Amino acid sequence: MADQTPAPASARPLLADMSGIDLLRAMARGEIDAAPMATTTNIRLGTIEPGRVSFRGQAEPHHCNPFGAVHGGWFGVLLDSALGCAVLSVVPQGRWYTTLDYGVNLTRALAPGTEVICTAEIMHSGRTTAVARGEIRGAQDGRLYATGQTTCLIMDL
Repeated sequence: MADQTPAPASARPLLADMSGIDLLRAMARGEIDAAPMATTTNIRLGTIEPGRVSFRGQAEPHHCNPFGAVHGGWFGVLLDSALGCAVLSVVPQGRWYTTLDYGVNLTRALAPGTEVICTAEIMHSGRTTAVARGEIRGAQDGRLYATGQTTCLIMDL
């Protein structure tokens, strides 16, 4: 039987009345619901600064591949979320963004239960495009687990 829970309202219309960074800050304060994907993947918004955002996360056993390591898709969700939010943090009121391209490079396996911090920052932000890069590091030991990059299109609502 399909889940009958209604999908949450899109945050996109809110950008007509607030900047991207204000929307992120409202999410951090709990005034706007976080993306449902954040609950599914056990990630949460951390720091928010103009052009720089971090997430914290901890993969669980159901995020693993058949070999017991955290699935590459989990790394991708974490990086895509942080990279996109870094871009959103510089999007002005009345505009929004969409991902044109993103890539992930895994540097080592991650065991479930290891807490990580994913930090993303803007490398370029123009009128129509933004480029960001990010990395996932162990919260306790600082070890590098993955890097990523994105190019986003910035558009009028």
